[in-house]
Amino acid sequence: MDEQFILRVPPSVAEQIERLMNESAAGSSSNPDDASLDLSFSEDGRSGTFMIGNQRFPASLLDLPTVVESYKTYDDSFLVKTADIGQMIMVREEDDPAPEGVEYKHGLTPPMRDARRRRFRREPDLSAELVHRVEKDLISIMQGVPLEAVKVVTARRLHQLLHPSLTFKSLLQMAKKLRLIGATLMSRTAEVDQNR
Repeated sequence: MDEQFILRVPPSVAEQIERLMNESAAGSSSNPDDASLDLSFSEDGRSGTFMIGNQRFPASLLDLPTVVESYKTYDDSFLVKTADIGQMIMVREEDDPAPEGVEYKHGLTPPMRDARRRRFRREPDLSAELVHRVEKDLISIMQGVPLEAVKVVTARRLHQLLHPSLTFKSLLQMAKKLRLIGATLMSRTAEVDQNR
């Protein structure tokens, strides 16, 4: 697959690039100096300069919050995937502020605005002590230790610790297979409300 990136430029620069592409396609370039494009980066590899003709613009290499797939077609019927794009070069005007950090917090389209905060699950707030205790209790249960010797773990908390993508119903089915229904797993609505 090809290596690709997104080049995001201000509207005035986009018009110049489009004009240059149209002129080069038609084969009528008036001045070769105006037809030059150059992109160079500093030693850090994240900041640089974009040149179009004699104009210089600051540029930054940013990581996108999600991977974007690009496709090409030869016959307007079948699409062929060409690359996974994970980075964007953002060209800005001289007076525009530089982006903070190396990760761009927005996606490429309006629905992905502030995608880092809105779309991704936060890290669960679990103490290592609780995880260790529940893990030890589960191992004891699977080894056949009497249920009276195992501390009480609520089903909702066990669900959060085991695998958050499992549904609560699938957790109860798993517990039924282990013959634990009615023993140490119990669901309390007060704790469910408290954990939300």
